[in-house]
Formats: sequence, C-alpha cells, structure tokens
Amino acid sequence: MYQQIINRESNIAVVGLGYVGLPIAAAFSEKANVIGFDIDKQKISMYKQGIDCTNELGNEYISSCNIRFTNDSSVLSEAVFFIVAVPTPINHDKTPDLSPLVEACKLVGKYMPKNSIIVFESTVYPGTTEGICAAILEEYSGLKCGEDFKIGYSPERINPGDKIHRLENICKIVSGMDKQSLHTISSIYRLIIQADVYEAPSIKVAEAAKLAENSQRDINIAFMNELSIVFHRLGIDTFDVLNAMNTKWNALKFTPGLVGGHCIGIDPYYFTYQAEALGYHSRIVIAGRNLNNEMSDFVVQSIIKQLSLAKKVISSSKVFILGSTFKEDCPDMRNSRVKDIFDQLHDYGINPYICDPVANSDEMNLVYKKSCIQLEDISDADCIIFTVPHKVFRNLSYKQIENMFNKDSKSKNVIIDIKHIFNRQIFDKNNFIYWSL
Repeated sequence: MYQQIINRESNIAVVGLGYVGLPIAAAFSEKANVIGFDIDKQKISMYKQGIDCTNELGNEYISSCNIRFTNDSSVLSEAVFFIVAVPTPINHDKTPDLSPLVEACKLVGKYMPKNSIIVFESTVYPGTTEGICAAILEEYSGLKCGEDFKIGYSPERINPGDKIHRLENICKIVSGMDKQSLHTISSIYRLIIQADVYEAPSIKVAEAAKLAENSQRDINIAFMNELSIVFHRLGIDTFDVLNAMNTKWNALKFTPGLVGGHCIGIDPYYFTYQAEALGYHSRIVIAGRNLNNEMSDFVVQSIIKQLSLAKKVISSSKVFILGSTFKEDCPDMRNSRVKDIFDQLHDYGINPYICDPVANSDEMNLVYKKSCIQLEDISDADCIIFTVPHKVFRNLSYKQIENMFNKDSKSKNVIIDIKHIFNRQIFDKNNFIYWSL
C-alpha cells in the first residue's frame, strides 16, 4: 500500500475537512493523490473556489493544491487509506456525542474496498476505535476487521491559528491494530511529518494520550484562574505575581483565561465520561473543568463592578466586546466563552456591540443575532472588553484605543483586558479604570 500511494497508484481519502482534516489533506496532496471529502456542500464549494474558510492555509494555497474536493461519498470507493477527522463534540449533559464519527464510519464502511486501512484522528475515549468504529465498518462493508481491513488511531495535535507549531513539525503519535498496520500507518505519516513519529504500543494508549494532554492543559489553566480569583480579592495584579513566579526555571508559564474551543473545553469530558463508566468519579479533571466553565461568570461580575466603580449607569452603558473566537488569530468560534459574557451582560440590561475582524461576520451575525460592528466604527464607548488577543488588537496604539471612548463622559472609562495584552500603567495614569484577569 505504501508503494502504491507514493507512486500515486492508490488514493488517500481524508474524511472531514475542518481545522484538522484540511491541513492533513493538503500535506498529503504534495506526496500522493488525495480525495478531500466533507458532507458540507458549502464548505466544499468554497474550497473549490480557492477560499480557505479556516484561514489555516490561505486562499492562495487552496487554489493551487492538488486535493480532489468532493461531497460525493461514492468517490471514497477510489481510496485505500482513509483518515477520519470529523468533530467529536459533547451533548448538553456533557456526555460524548459520537454521532458525527458514527456517520463517518457508515460512509467509509459503505464504500471502502477490501484491504483498506482506516485511521481515526477524531478525539475519543479509549476503546472507541476498536469497540465502536470497527463494528460499524464491519457492518456497512461486510468485511472482517483484522482480516479484510485494518484500523489505527493517530490523535490530532494541530493548533489552529498557530503559524509556528504546524502539522509537519509536531511529533505525531500513531498506532495500529497490529504490527503490520502500525508499520504501514507510520510509514505513510512519515511522508508529511518532519518531526518524530511516535509509535504507540496500542490504539487505546494513543486514544488516551490525547485526552491526557488536553486534560492536563485544562487543569493548569484552571489553577491559574483560581489564583486570579484569589489575587483579585487580595488586591494584587495576577500578572505581576506570574512574572515573579516565572523567574523560576521550572515554572510552567500558564496564564488565566477563558477556555473554549473544540479540544480543551471538550476533551476532558470524554475522560470523565469513561471514568464514570468504570466506577470512578473524577475529582481533579472535573474540578478544573467546572472552574474554567465558571470563569465567564467571574469576568461578567468583574465588568459590572468596574462599571459601578466608574460611576456608569449600568443599563445605559455603551459596551463593546472585541473578540468572539475561542483563541487569538483563529476564526473558530466553537465553544467560545465570549458568548456567555455577551448573554450575561444582556441579563444586566446592557446591549453590547460585538466586533471581531478575524471571525466570519455571517457566522457572528447568526450566533449573536445582531450585526457585528467594524473596528473603525467603534466610538463613544463607556467600556471596551478585549476578550481575545488577536494581533490586530495587540497592535492598537493607546491613542487609537482612547479615540474609541466617550470623550465627554464625566465618569471614568473602563478597559477590560482579559488576557492582559496592554500595559495597565498607561491606562492607569490616563484616568481609565483598567481590569485584567
């Protein structure tokens, strides 16, 4: 199979072309024939027009790449090596929602030929690939796993919006159901990975590794958030403390913040779900998850307090939220906690404006049920909330920010700088009320 792929005699199919699947398909398309499949007709249409809706690769790259974009599932019959990279979200009760993965398995099972290899990159709890995915593939293909086709798992580690840590230079974990499949999977991924390819001893280990690394990050951020809550009560600046702490060689250099997105805000629930199924009630992981979920409440309470200290009339304050995505310089709005802040401000009678030059304006209008405002149109503000440290925000000068505020106000104006992207001393000495996590 490896020789057939590098000789472009056989095809690779990537199922799911979002922030994970698209870069994978693009990387492989430079070495092999690639079918890029997604059920979203609009997304496929945009890719065919050379429009990168993820902003991960850019329009120029999408226009020139050799991916065969399609939403026709029958084309999958032309592939022998499948990479499944569909979302694995959670339900309202925080339990895993495997429905996108199940549907992807049905499609692949329906069209995959004999002797195929199917590798899953979607985040799952250990045992899902072998216990759920394999059974669906068998049912819909009529083939026997281990005899007629092989499976593997390779957890995605792509960091959306990160132009430094890219697919090719991040160590890639791979696994297979046996030595033969592991060797083939490892060899094929080495075509695109410049960093190390780590061969996990089993599929379950590879599945667990993804949950462990994202749960670890979630817990570390939760610790920073708890410190921030306490330090505010002490009347000291959290980042002053962190700057001092980080002078030690083994400091981890995490910072407080809102935790959203499709990985860190979701994956720990896959761990806690399986732990509960095994009769163990998670204590540390679920505590960190709960604390991070509550941070938007703490931020909103702090915003209202600062407006009150500034002697603003809360309900008539003109408030602008700058940033709607879950992280900087990335258009992904999935599970963004900014929406929580927006909704809770409404509960206080505030009708905030929302601005994000990085996010898709149509998606923002749909999520917030109001038209987003352009950065250059912000004026007469009583309070500006910087929720996401986009580069376009970080590059704003003090004068540019000052010009966004109400100059005739007899009360102080308020800056809420959640990720501490500005120098607070500049605002303090110019009679602003400045607050940061």
